Amino acid sequence: MTQFISLLRGINVGGNRKIKMADLKAVYEFLGFTNVISYIQSGNVIFNAPTDNKNELKTIIEQAIEQKFGFEVAVDIKTLDELKQLFQALPFENINIVEDGSKILISFLSTQPQKENITDLLTYVKAPEQIIVSKDCAYINYPNGCGRSKLTNVLIEKKLAVTATARNLKTVAKLIALAEGEEGE
Repeated sequence: MTQFISLLRGINVGGNRKIKMADLKAVYEFLGFTNVISYIQSGNVIFNAPTDNKNELKTIIEQAIEQKFGFEVAVDIKTLDELKQLFQALPFENINIVEDGSKILISFLSTQPQKENITDLLTYVKAPEQIIVSKDCAYINYPNGCGRSKLTNVLIEKKLAVTATARNLKTVAKLIALAEGEEGE
């Protein structure tokens, strides 16, 4: 069995795409996954699967969610090593996770965007905000918080022509800790 971390896009953020984490966990267990742990209400699930094929897992999970809950949800799947590498590759200096962890996001992109799309997106970034796109992820620094920023996930998806789901550094750090077997919340 291989351990994975799945990140669901766009659930429990508005009024109509709600999934209780207990119900989501039950779907994963119904699919035959083991050691299923959900973390916070935004669709983060750690699980073990009998296959190493992430594309197959993505399809199975997306289809099961649509069948059970009646709407499509994009799912990104990472191994613990992949998540740790992305976290360690953070391109911003002098970051304090406690103070800055909710202001810096890692956006997991469905594919690597084209260079011209990245160039186009960069024209929308207003200082002091920063975005650095690296392969199939984007690191976003919102020093003043992301609540009022015009650099939204929807804009990032549109300009990069990808599907994206973002998690702040505190959440990514917690997912890594949970996957490594450290005590949950």
